[in-house]
Amino acid sequence: MKTKNKGLRKKRMSVSLAIGIVFVSIVVLVCLASFIYMPHDPLEMATQYKFLKPGVNPDYVLGTDNFGRDILSRIMKGSRTVLLVGVVSTGFGAAVGTLLGAAAGMSKGIVSDIIMRFIDGFLSFPGILLAMMLVTVVGRGEKGAIIAIAIFIVPVFARLVYSMILDIESMLFVKAAKSYGISKKRLFIKHYMPMMATRLITQFSSSIAQAIMIETSLSFLGLGIQAPNASWGLMLNESRKYFISYPYLAVAPGIAIVITVLGFNLLGDGLNDLLESRKGGRKNG
Repeated sequence: MKTKNKGLRKKRMSVSLAIGIVFVSIVVLVCLASFIYMPHDPLEMATQYKFLKPGVNPDYVLGTDNFGRDILSRIMKGSRTVLLVGVVSTGFGAAVGTLLGAAAGMSKGIVSDIIMRFIDGFLSFPGILLAMMLVTVVGRGEKGAIIAIAIFIVPVFARLVYSMILDIESMLFVKAAKSYGISKKRLFIKHYMPMMATRLITQFSSSIAQAIMIETSLSFLGLGIQAPNASWGLMLNESRKYFISYPYLAVAPGIAIVITVLGFNLLGDGLNDLLESRKGGRKNG
């Protein structure tokens, strides 16, 4: 029975990882292709071709919007924004959050208390509300979205690293390393980081998905990427007025968001299961 359950778990793990890789690869390829070729200028308005439905004109595969702009080209251009904001903001947030969490976990007393109370304060706000508050302070647009989302992600990684350090420091090999007088920097890099790598990789992938959702939400609300730039959230916002008559305007950006967010979430879950199973196999070996 245990062997059967283990086989089913591995099968689910491989399916999740495979789907995640496929979805993320599609988005990355579309982004890379946009630097080489796009059917039309995503910002070019051609009012004589406005509201072309998909398949009507071979030059506009996914149709055109209310300004006659090519939807496929705008989806391709929007993939750049999504990946840039998602990866860069998560990278900055993860780096700062990891350092803060490490500082709080490896120091005791007032320093740790101040850092963690600050982190807890940020975590007490709902995600999108905090992002909206931050973007009004740092400013709208791509840079503002990156900074706001990065600040939102910092507490997530800080809390994760802090809790993992507290768990790891009770292990015998860490106590032995401390008894030899190893520096905190070396202890963190050589002993803590390898133990935390699996969780951090998983959280990084999931946080990219979360960052993309926040970016598209901010753009939908008019606080993120500004018109006439191409953004999937902005495209959804622009399609609201015409949704009853032209529902296809919302279909393409909606599917793009679902594929991207689902892809990064599945990729994170699959990588977590894969790395954990390998870690368990090494322990058993």
